[in-house]
Amino acid sequence: MVFPSIKGETVHALKDVNFTLKQGELLSVLGPSGCGKTTLLNITAGFLRPTSGKISLGGKEINGPGVERGMVFQQGALFEWLTVAENVNFGLRMKKEDPVETAQKVEEWLDIVGLKGFGNTPTYQLSGGMQQRVALARCLINNPDLILMDEPLGALDALTREKMQSLVLKIWKETGKTIILITHSVEEALLLGERLFVMAPRPGRIHKEYQLPFASMGLTEDLRAIKNNKEFVSTREEILTMIWDMEEEIMGKEN
Repeated sequence: MVFPSIKGETVHALKDVNFTLKQGELLSVLGPSGCGKTTLLNITAGFLRPTSGKISLGGKEINGPGVERGMVFQQGALFEWLTVAENVNFGLRMKKEDPVETAQKVEEWLDIVGLKGFGNTPTYQLSGGMQQRVALARCLINNPDLILMDEPLGALDALTREKMQSLVLKIWKETGKTIILITHSVEEALLLGERLFVMAPRPGRIHKEYQLPFASMGLTEDLRAIKNNKEFVSTREEILTMIWDMEEEIMGKEN
C-alpha cells in the first residue's frame, strides 16, 4: 500500500505484509505511529483498496465493506440520539428483519454485554465504557465472520478498560469469532492477543510475531495476576524496548 507524501515522494504505508488468520483466532497488532496498523484494518474492512496484492475472507477477495465484517471504533460511532436498543438493532432494521425476532436478539445481546435493562436509555446518557458495550453488541448482533477493533478501549479509564478487556475475552470465547484488534497498549496487546504482530514503520511491515498464552489464561484467571506473570513481564519489556528503539530510529532519521 503506497501513498504520495506532502513532498511528492512515495510513502509505503504497508509493504510485504503477508499472513493467514485461522477461524476463531484473536490477533492483536501494535507498533509505533506510522507503522500501518490502521491502514491494515481499513483495508481489511474494505474502506481502502490495496495498491498491490489482495486480501481475502473465506476465499473471497475483499473489494469493499461487507456484512461479513463488523467494526468497533475507538469512540463507538454510535447514534447518540437513539436509545441503546435502537443502536444495537440498527443493522438488523436496515436488513428489514422481523421486528419481534430482532427485539429478542437485542435483549439477548444487551444481557451478554452487561447492559440488561438499559434498552430504553438514551445513548448519550451512558458512560464511555457502557457506550463501548453498546458498540460491541451492535457489531455482534449482525453475526459477522470477522470482527475488526480499532483502539476500542483506548479512551477508557484504567479500571473500565480492564473490565472491558475481560468482556472482549469472554465474547471471543463464547462466540468463537475471529478478531483483529489494533491497540497502542503493549499490555493490552499481550492480554488479548493469542497471536501478536509488532509492526515496524517506513515501510509498514510485520517486524515480529508472537504466539501467546495470556488470552487463554485470561478466560479463567485474574488479569492483574497475569500482568505479574514472569513471562508476561519479560515479553512486555522486550516489546517496549523494541518499539522504543524504532521510535528512536525514526527521530534520528527526521533529524
